Amino acid sequence: MDLVDLGTRIQDLRTERGWTLQDLADSASVSTGMLSAVERGQKAATIVVLARIADGLGVPVADLLATPRRVVLRRAAEQDVIDEPGGWQRTILSPVVPGVNFEWVRTTLPAGRDAGVFPAYAPGSHEFVVVESGALRLTVGDTAHRLEPGDSLYFAADAPHGYANPGDIPCTYYVAALIMRPRRPART
Repeated sequence: MDLVDLGTRIQDLRTERGWTLQDLADSASVSTGMLSAVERGQKAATIVVLARIADGLGVPVADLLATPRRVVLRRAAEQDVIDEPGGWQRTILSPVVPGVNFEWVRTTLPAGRDAGVFPAYAPGSHEFVVVESGALRLTVGDTAHRLEPGDSLYFAADAPHGYANPGDIPCTYYVAALIMRPRRPART
């Protein structure tokens, strides 16, 4: 484990939250001196101290220790295929990258099938949708949009939204989603 990389990762997570060294020290129940030395890569923290820092930041310890990977390959055979009740299917195309809330999904809805309504995601969430074949009725809030092959639509995903196939042939569409997770409340 590279201590400088670990320290940089902790410091980046702290500054993303707009916290001072003292804020994190208070949240983690770790002295500012120890925390400062760990962030500078000058001191190796025990697992107990790392667990306190992770808890203070609201992340799993594994997130602090994981080696960042710049390339993540996901073979077609490794993609998650989910057969949903009602006969429709989702395939998670994108690799899973810790700390990145992005997902790329291909969905096929049989003719006349409704996938239902999905709840609003956290503010700052986004979805981009493109139809490959068939017809798609995409409802965002109270407004329905009909999309045909090649049509695309963006919407802020912090509103309830639903997908349905109003046509008489299967509809295949793609969703690129950036889903934000609620953060711990900011320190006062």
